[in-house]
Amino acid sequence: MKLRRSKALQETVELNITAFLNLMVILVPFLLITAVFSRMTVLELNLPALNSASDAEAKVDLELQMLIYPDALEIRDTNLGRIRRFTIEEDKIEWSSVRDVLIEIKRRFPEETSIALLLDSRVAYKRLIEVMDHVRSAEIVNVATLEEVELFPSISIGEAPALTEINDADVSIDALPQGEQP
Repeated sequence: MKLRRSKALQETVELNITAFLNLMVILVPFLLITAVFSRMTVLELNLPALNSASDAEAKVDLELQMLIYPDALEIRDTNLGRIRRFTIEEDKIEWSSVRDVLIEIKRRFPEETSIALLLDSRVAYKRLIEVMDHVRSAEIVNVATLEEVELFPSISIGEAPALTEINDADVSIDALPQGEQP
């Protein structure tokens, strides 16, 4: 007796993946087009060098610092001392006065582009960003037009000393030496 195999066992079944490939051809470009690419603004900060003592031959007349405390801002020169102190009342800073002092310093030292922001540990991150925005550039009115002037775009960040360590009198802006005029 002969055994007959059924016809169903002999036929091979092919997978139909055409519909799946059509879906992938449409889905991949759609996902790539609609993907949200986040843009981040990066502000480059200059950290102090480890071997800053060996760079003593490069003489810099102005080493500008801004000390940021919860109740005050101080603009200082590391060589001369405090230039100006601004009190923060009701979480408000008088930015016009700060801008005027920074513009005067920039006028005396046009080549200087760096400033060190020294923060107290109690200062909020939002305040740091606000100070950085005001220190980098300022808007001034020049012949009925609003003009943006670059002040100190090269920003370094550090920790502020305690208030008791720096109780010295203000130095007049006129006491600052004149920078090299171009």
